[in-house]
Amino acid sequence: MTISEYVAELRKNLAHGDATEHTHRPALKSLLESLAKGITATNEPKRIACGAPDFIITRKNTPLGHVETKDVGTSLQEIEKGKGSHGGQFKRYVDCSPKWIQTDYLEFHWYVAGERRLTARLATFDGKKKIQSLTDGEYEVTTLLEAFFKQPALTVESAKDLADRMAGMTKVVRDLIAATFKHGGAKDQKHLQSWLSAFKEVLIPELDETNFSDMFAQTLAYGLFAARVHSLDSGQAFSREMAAYNLPRTNPFLRKLFAEIAGVDMPDTFGWAVDDLVTLLNHAHWGKILKDFGKGKAKHDPVVHFYETFLGAYDPEMREVRGVYYTPEPVVSYIVRSVDLLLQEHFDKPKGLADEKTLIMDPAVGTATFLCG
Repeated sequence: MTISEYVAELRKNLAHGDATEHTHRPALKSLLESLAKGITATNEPKRIACGAPDFIITRKNTPLGHVETKDVGTSLQEIEKGKGSHGGQFKRYVDCSPKWIQTDYLEFHWYVAGERRLTARLATFDGKKKIQSLTDGEYEVTTLLEAFFKQPALTVESAKDLADRMAGMTKVVRDLIAATFKHGGAKDQKHLQSWLSAFKEVLIPELDETNFSDMFAQTLAYGLFAARVHSLDSGQAFSREMAAYNLPRTNPFLRKLFAEIAGVDMPDTFGWAVDDLVTLLNHAHWGKILKDFGKGKAKHDPVVHFYETFLGAYDPEMREVRGVYYTPEPVVSYIVRSVDLLLQEHFDKPKGLADEKTLIMDPAVGTATFLCG
């Protein structure tokens, strides 16, 4: 389909007087698939963590991005400002989707990593509900869409990027869990209530549904991260159902928990969003991410030390309250050696920290770096 044919189809739809946002999707699908070889625009794909995008764009089954449509004449600028009924949805897409287009079928906004990359307008829609083509509209829209198709699929290549993406998606999971407590089916609510009871019995007796939703979402996200890191050397496909097997045997609590909560009994109301976290972890560039935990920065175990980065992106205030900060090992080494020397020279402890009567306490044990040091 050419641009002129696409505009003609829009005019035809609008002439009936009862067209809606959905009416124009077949024309947009034809346009998208005609502008580049091998492109498939799937209408109403499965949900993603951001919501339910109107189109997913793929080339040879490789996702290139999403397209979100609004009715002709809808102000995309107002949505971008967070106004109207679509403002919250826009924020979710900015947080979760690395590459997507929002359009009212005449104006196109292309976003990459949360920033608007290009804007193109094909035509105007006047007060008489008539489409008026713009002189450079066809060229601008074609340029934007072709650039969108050519832009490589974004991959996560640093711990900071991964933390930001995981944080946005985990917030969605948290909100969906909280909504399931209130509006989910009886079976899903029963599962959540049983898990809430288990958390209250083992961890926090006064835990309520809101705080449980937050804790549960973080547990799912971070447990998947830990499982993915430990699965890297296996060469096997990583999935939510296999996460329990990938978690280290040295953490039997988390292994058993994931065997219970991450399998087939996970409610569909938020299971699809958890699966999006799995997809993110599967497409991350782990070689580059793990360099952030290399010896040059004195960080060795990403599972231990990534939580500070993740919590800083997910909830900075919680990170501050909980004191989740990593102390570099050279600093720990200096402090430990200094205390050892002080014990020997000033406290009559010839063996220093090795003295049998020396009591070592770390009330904010965190990653136990001091105890290991």
